[in-house]
Amino acid sequence: MSVVVAGAAALFVGVAGGPANAANSTLTVNAASPFRPVSHVGAGGLYALAENNQPADAMLLPLKLHTLTQPAPGVGQRPNGQPPGGDSLLVAPQATRVGAAEYIRMPDIYPDFPYRWVSWNDWLAKVDAQVNARLAATATSNITGWELWNEPDWTWNTSAAGSFNAGWVRTFQRVRARDPLTPIVGPSTAVYNESWMRSFLTYARDNNALPDIICWHELEGSARIAGDIANYRALEASLGISPRRISINEYATPTEVDQPGSVASYLAKFERGGVDNAHRAFWYEYGTVNGLTVNNQPTGSWWLYKWYGDMAGNMVVTTPRAQTGLDGFASHDPTRRIVNVVFGGESGTNHVRVTGLSSLGSSVRVLVESTPAAGRFTQVSAPTVISNTTATVTNGELTVTVPNMTATSGYHLVIQPTSGVPSYQQRYEAENGSIFRANRFGSSSASAGGYVGQIDNTGDPRTASYVDFIVTVPTARNYTMRIGYANATGATATHGLAYNGGPWSTVSYPPTAAWGRFGATVSTTVTLRAGHNVIRLAKGSPYFAGGTGYAELDYIELS
Repeated sequence: MSVVVAGAAALFVGVAGGPANAANSTLTVNAASPFRPVSHVGAGGLYALAENNQPADAMLLPLKLHTLTQPAPGVGQRPNGQPPGGDSLLVAPQATRVGAAEYIRMPDIYPDFPYRWVSWNDWLAKVDAQVNARLAATATSNITGWELWNEPDWTWNTSAAGSFNAGWVRTFQRVRARDPLTPIVGPSTAVYNESWMRSFLTYARDNNALPDIICWHELEGSARIAGDIANYRALEASLGISPRRISINEYATPTEVDQPGSVASYLAKFERGGVDNAHRAFWYEYGTVNGLTVNNQPTGSWWLYKWYGDMAGNMVVTTPRAQTGLDGFASHDPTRRIVNVVFGGESGTNHVRVTGLSSLGSSVRVLVESTPAAGRFTQVSAPTVISNTTATVTNGELTVTVPNMTATSGYHLVIQPTSGVPSYQQRYEAENGSIFRANRFGSSSASAGGYVGQIDNTGDPRTASYVDFIVTVPTARNYTMRIGYANATGATATHGLAYNGGPWSTVSYPPTAAWGRFGATVSTTVTLRAGHNVIRLAKGSPYFAGGTGYAELDYIELS
């Protein structure tokens, strides 16, 4: 079955720097081929937050932010001539409220960029001060990485400081002497370069100083992302290094970062490439998630990330025609029977072919909307609805044709049954949540096929394990919250429960037959406000004494 979106118009014409791509491309989506849980890996930013709650929580919660890179405690960096701001520890309370983890960028203790090296005594004293400040912040539990340096392939002063590889090891050892627990991130090069990375990894491996999270930047267009990731994985294996999580903690060129169509291609490639997290590059003002908000109102780009934040369930396979042009990413939420596709990067008439739709039934509603590349200073109050129609699914397949696309705009396709869809999301998979120091696993008995396990705690904010669920409800009232879980300890286990920063209560999990085998539930009552809420289930967390035993989390469901 094909659907032609009638009456679609060019929504933003003549944007400078937009790609001039040919029309008549097809993006193929297989809704029946999940490949990873939705975790919003690309919803992050460099210097995304500023002190004094900028942007407001209400602008951040719908985006389901994953990880941010923020400046060092006692920041001296003056980005683009602005005064120092965005101190990682000072913005941590807000980041925590919206479910976001943080990396601390240590060299941002310096005021200038490129950084001006002083001496090793000066640098190591600065490292000590930062680590001591973090250790003193005992109520802060969202710091998940020390980024030891930034873009050493052009900011490291070899003549004054010696080789970067030796400097990395020396800094690594200094941090580890005081903080053996927090992951270390690096080398954070400006571009991916195999020979540079090979030299670094070999030296780090031989000196027991490998980063826990490997990091580089993608600032030269999205076309090379897939190749860079594949090259790194092959290099890692050839050196006998166990697989590292990958962070791309700066992405998109100065022109692209405000173009939803271009950003859609980056996000698609990060999802397909299996990166752990990726952050919008900082080119302009901080405290706006790099152009997603203006005066606490959404820009055109905000809507693309809001569509991303609306995704739940599992990411499903998307196949573009090429590494440039039309591309996108998609999800399928089996509990709501909704398929979301976000795409862009091509002008003219193009197509989205969606297969694997049999579970949605034969009659579906098809919504297509768009958001323009209106720039970082232009408020866009809502997406433009292009078409909202019904269609018939034939042999589990549907093709949606969108004419008059603009390459710099972003587009959103939603396919759902014409009846039987809940009016609001009620089930939230644990593997879709903000997960701190626990891990995602798969199980055929789990809802949507995934769950969270290894939820542990030692009483230290650097090891506290918890899952934050960002939920949205239509009205303020009491809700029954059902929790799917497994507990094979043979005894009752407990977690702490808190929502919206309120007081803690305890949830008890009676024993079940086996780990990774689900079906058991417990229920409790939560009092939620209309709109967005953050619900935390914790083995350990600031202001909570700690849970007992062990439990794995499958989902929460509100009714």
